[in-house]
Amino acid sequence: MSFMRGDLLCRTRKVVKGLAKAEPVWLKAMEQAPPATFPPVAAKIPTITLPEDVYVKKFYKKYPESKSHDAIKFHAFDPPPSRIFGLRVLELKEHGVSEERAMAIADMEYLTEKKAKKKAYTRLKEIARLQGKRLPPNPYPSVIKEIQAEERKYVRDRFFNPKILEIVKQQKAEAMERFSGRGGGDW
Repeated sequence: MSFMRGDLLCRTRKVVKGLAKAEPVWLKAMEQAPPATFPPVAAKIPTITLPEDVYVKKFYKKYPESKSHDAIKFHAFDPPPSRIFGLRVLELKEHGVSEERAMAIADMEYLTEKKAKKKAYTRLKEIARLQGKRLPPNPYPSVIKEIQAEERKYVRDRFFNPKILEIVKQQKAEAMERFSGRGGGDW
């Protein structure tokens, strides 16, 4: 039906009118309340840019490792440090500070905050060890370790889940049947 023009409603009407198909039950209801039609896109959709995007890109050039650390988490309320950096530069520029100086100040604030968080985390670890409690989560964990922690339960599950073990046995049996069916001389 790709040769016919129009939406689903128009195409269905043409097919029914041509007696190629019986009238579907939903056709009358759809004619009474047709689906919304959207105007065709005339031009390329413009990209959305924010004023701080220039400084966010500069931040990522300077700290490429933070791309993985600063992934946008939609469930979080705090913006990533790169956005905070860009907004801080814009704020300082509004107060009359030059762009280079504003970036240097924002950079210094970022590094100070990062050092303070790491220092606080080491202190929390010491306290937790002294009290014999579980260690608190790392504020700057390795991205690879985060992914591995998420996948760890699935990796362990493959060794102990009876359903998965049954599938593995079936696949081994099928492989052995295929191998033994060859006779070994098919090479």
